[in-house]
Amino acid sequence: MNLPPYLRAQPDGVFLSVKVQPRASRNQIGGLHGNELKVAVTAPPVDSAANQAVVEFLAEALGLPRRAVTLMRGQTSRHKVFRLDGITAEAAATKLS
Repeated sequence: MNLPPYLRAQPDGVFLSVKVQPRASRNQIGGLHGNELKVAVTAPPVDSAANQAVVEFLAEALGLPRRAVTLMRGQTSRHKVFRLDGITAEAAATKLS
């Protein structure tokens, strides 16, 4: 299976590249945006609220506990990289598409 460009399989988990849209009307996955997955969340980009919302939304969408979704890069940027533990890249691609 060809992985979508926003997923990278690594020895210690799967890396997911995301472009976040804060203050959206609802939490949703918006499809491909360049080499990133667009994720819209209702939380504002204040005091890591949007980061927490994205972690919770991704964990729920992937059926993972929140501790399995780690923000690796992009704390203050809309372009973020998350590490997903306990899931294969193929399973993540299926659940996110």
